[in-house]
Amino acid sequence: MTNALILIIEDEPEIAEILESYFAREGFRVICAGDGPLGLAHHQRLRPDLVVLDIKLPGLDGYEVLATIRRRGETPVIMVTALAEDLDKLQALRIGADDYVVKPFNPLEVVARARAVLRRTLGRAPETLLRLGPLSVDPQAIRAVVETAAGPVPLDLTPTEFRILAHMAAAPGRAFARADLVDACLPEGEALDRTVDSHVSNLRRKLSAAGAEGLLTGVRGVGYRLEAPHGR
Repeated sequence: MTNALILIIEDEPEIAEILESYFAREGFRVICAGDGPLGLAHHQRLRPDLVVLDIKLPGLDGYEVLATIRRRGETPVIMVTALAEDLDKLQALRIGADDYVVKPFNPLEVVARARAVLRRTLGRAPETLLRLGPLSVDPQAIRAVVETAAGPVPLDLTPTEFRILAHMAAAPGRAFARADLVDACLPEGEALDRTVDSHVSNLRRKLSAAGAEGLLTGVRGVGYRLEAPHGR
């Protein structure tokens, strides 16, 4: 749960900034969107662990955003809104919201509810181990291993290297732009494309040394891809 990515879709900048500050203080990574279409774009590109979603949004309202997120998968969603009517709550829950908080709220309560939802949703995942060729990545245990003829070789990775590896292993074969990896994996103070190149270079070297050469490759003009070489 630590370092989970939270997407806040909220059109009131002051509320978004308060929530972002509280989540960040508790160790979460945070990305914000001020309208429905941008929120959905962030959701599609960054695959957040949880969405905090306002109902009254420009472009697309929260119900429409929630319905689209549900069509895409099971990302947990907490609705945050000024609407307190039971019908509004029932509508959000019917569409698939995991929880509901009414404004005005205590930001600490929102963070606590997010932790509770993440505990439930992470706990119901039937399989968390990511496998790609000889590589196994366990996001829960924060452990990556390369299987070789001589036995398993654990990878000694920095936290950022592990985040990059796990993020890419969740979508094998996808070409990740450097900006994607910056947004999803790097702490705010490291958010530079050239920093991504450095982390990826170190990660590629460690994979090769462990016997997984060729898993992590560059994509000309785009960024990087993690996939098993043909025949493996």
